[in-house]
Amino acid sequence: MNLKIYAEIVINSDALEIDKPFTYEVPEELMKDIVVGQWVKVPFGVKNSLVDGFILSIKEDEISGIKIKKIKSISLLEPLLTKDDIKLVNFLKENYLCKYIDGIRLLIPQGVLKGVNNKYKQVVAIGNKESSKEIEEKYGDILAFIKKNNGEFNKSELTKKYGLSTYKINKLIKEDYLKVEEEVVYRYNFKEYIEYKEKALTKDQINAIESIEKSDKSVILLKGVTGSGKTEVYMNLVRKELLEEKSAIILVPEISLTPQMIERFKGRFGREVAVFHSKLSDGERYDEWYRVKEGKARVIIGARSALFLPVQDLGIIIIDEEHENTYKSEQNPKYVTREVAEFISKLNNCKVILGSATPSIETYYRAISGEIELVELNNRVDNKPMPKIEIVDMREELNSGNISMFSRKLFLEMKEALNKKEQIILFLNRRGFSTFVSCRSCGYVFKCPKCDISMTYHKNGYLVCHYCGHGEYQSKVCPKCKSKYVKHFGTGTEKVEEEVKRHFKDAKVLRMDMDTTRNKNSHETIYNAFKNGEGDILIGTQMISKGLDFENVTLVGILAADMSLNISDYRAAERTFQIITQVSGRAGRGQKEGKVILQSYNPSHYSLNYAQNYDYEGFYNEEFTTRGLMYYPPFGRILLVNVSSKNENSLKNFMNTLKNELSSISNSEENIEMLGPVPCIISKIKDNFRWQIIFKGDLSLDFCKKIKDKLYQLNKNVYNEIKVTIDINPNNLT
Repeated sequence: MNLKIYAEIVINSDALEIDKPFTYEVPEELMKDIVVGQWVKVPFGVKNSLVDGFILSIKEDEISGIKIKKIKSISLLEPLLTKDDIKLVNFLKENYLCKYIDGIRLLIPQGVLKGVNNKYKQVVAIGNKESSKEIEEKYGDILAFIKKNNGEFNKSELTKKYGLSTYKINKLIKEDYLKVEEEVVYRYNFKEYIEYKEKALTKDQINAIESIEKSDKSVILLKGVTGSGKTEVYMNLVRKELLEEKSAIILVPEISLTPQMIERFKGRFGREVAVFHSKLSDGERYDEWYRVKEGKARVIIGARSALFLPVQDLGIIIIDEEHENTYKSEQNPKYVTREVAEFISKLNNCKVILGSATPSIETYYRAISGEIELVELNNRVDNKPMPKIEIVDMREELNSGNISMFSRKLFLEMKEALNKKEQIILFLNRRGFSTFVSCRSCGYVFKCPKCDISMTYHKNGYLVCHYCGHGEYQSKVCPKCKSKYVKHFGTGTEKVEEEVKRHFKDAKVLRMDMDTTRNKNSHETIYNAFKNGEGDILIGTQMISKGLDFENVTLVGILAADMSLNISDYRAAERTFQIITQVSGRAGRGQKEGKVILQSYNPSHYSLNYAQNYDYEGFYNEEFTTRGLMYYPPFGRILLVNVSSKNENSLKNFMNTLKNELSSISNSEENIEMLGPVPCIISKIKDNFRWQIIFKGDLSLDFCKKIKDKLYQLNKNVYNEIKVTIDINPNNLT
């Protein structure tokens, strides 16, 4: 029998029809080099165009009667994917209903496929020849400097920046006391940080670390009140992994939190720290990916994408603020970070730490039911008191004639804090100047022409759609009735900033939202400015609500606590409770006590009242009961089918077909409810009309796959006209 070598290859394409491995023969000249995980070039399609592919498996077989195409070339000898990576790709495909290529792209930086590579420079290092006493006397200063900074600088830097003699350096190189070698130049993340010294641990922290280390469970929930020192616990756990020559991944939910985490971890662990998030360029992402792959960085900090770096000898995964919805991807694969982390931990036999003051209902349920370990930090460091939260009824403010965005209580507290040279954080979960613009004469609301959503007015005079980015200069005349009674309604962070500057003219004001943090280093710039006292008042959206630690902040103002209650989501109350608790925790972290003023038009809502008393267990019990009655997670699952098209009639016809086909699948299952089809709450985005179907109940992966397969089958005929997406337990249903 004449056996040949064949490779199963996934093509780098988004087309649904080719979401499967294709078999290619390995030509004899490539056999000695071919391995699983390689990036290769293969002929594909009728025209045999050369395309990129990735090898998932290799087998020896005899295939007869079929003409098998051959691999053309290997694009990179070093495999981009390991066998564990391929297991992860299969996990993503099965659990999040994505395509093979969606999973593969998570694991490979875009820059690699674009041809980005290492940058090099010629550096001076200690040579092969031992220096004599005579050489030491003549050139000791240069040799000592090179030894201290071995391989750091090139000749030009040594002479121009540090004033060393070109003649002496060349002579030492010629006689082999020094040598010139090629070194990788990293494009990012070599800023030096002040040493962040280890702190004396509290009894609670010591007990938490011991409980985590002794636990026989691979997943641990570290539930610690804000200011209880979870970060110091993380750092001690990481230190122990490094001593055992293991690596660690630390994930944060917002890029805004990376400056503080980087500052602390680099101050403690130095250059062993890699940073990975979406604001890096392709070259910078490649550098960090490469450093991790080579084992030159053993501590990885970043947003959720850092979880997919090729970490060597992984010892621990830490997910800080595990409850945050940013840990759920909105693009394919629509994965849940903690679920993927748990799968990776099984591959690496390591622990996952889920840290939060306000864990998600699903995570806390798993903890108290014994599925995962529960470790608690119930006190702030040094037993500092939690800041007192005072709820102000804004209806009473209106009745008293106060139409300002600041209640009288908040205004007085701000005045007092500024007089004491203390810092203030004002939180509003809405950016822009005002939330919408309308005509007071006819009621017309200025909406995005491409999306079914009102546009936000910005102080520069532009109306901006925060869904598609469309912007236009705001007309002063109503386009419907031609009246001039056009007015801004609602409040955004820009408006808050303007009002603060009007009332507190001497205060230094900083704002952190999507509009002020578009540039690469803007998060770090604002963070450092406020930390160094260059700002008295920090105004911001969700990105300032968690994790940040400023010792001089004594007052937090929550301007519109009800805003998150009004979103169309079964998690609305949970998110409101979490955000109030988190942002309140920014106050009183130093030596001075903190205070929180929470403004609300619905002050009796249970989420606000439980948050006021920091009563997580009380909130959990009430919310858990409601979830059970409605069969929402953790009792059941939700599958969202979202369909969009620029042609509204084609979309409606397709939805009618879907209704019949999908209902026949759901009707054959018990405890599954199908809702819809109906237009989405936001019925148009970027000129695409949007409809949805929701399944709720005991949704097995097998059921979800049946729905996916049927959708793809029906979608093939209208693929160019209609787009279908599916999401398990989505973040929102808009």
